[in-house]
Amino acid sequence: TTNDRRLRNRSQAVLMATRGRKHGEIAEDLLISPRTLQRWLNAYMERGLEGLKIRWAAGKPALIPEDLVPEVREWIEKGPAAYGYSRKRWTYAALAEQLEKTHGIRVSTTTMREFCHRHQVFPYRRSTYRFFTKEKEPRQAANG
Repeated sequence: TTNDRRLRNRSQAVLMATRGRKHGEIAEDLLISPRTLQRWLNAYMERGLEGLKIRWAAGKPALIPEDLVPEVREWIEKGPAAYGYSRKRWTYAALAEQLEKTHGIRVSTTTMREFCHRHQVFPYRRSTYRFFTKEKEPRQAANG
């Protein structure tokens, strides 16, 4: 996998350095910058093999707080008309607008869509009941 390959490259760099190869040659052979090589060697010196492992950053914090999921679900259940919108169903753009109105959080339509999908909140699906009845007489063909 990618992580295995990256760890292998880092381990090879340390091995080459301990065998006396010049840092410039190692960097050239592994297609990395001398600065990257120095970071890998420093990590190895400080933490051993554990320092060479790939660590992932936590990432950017979410723009929409997770605790708003129940409120967004409530908006969808009540429908946009309950909040002064002249439409029957929510759009992601309208939900983003509602979020800005109520909480002052301005997000793009894409961000709102990703938030909804991540939490299985679908503005275009509302619980509705449909009653189907069996037709008393079968339909006749249009031409005959």
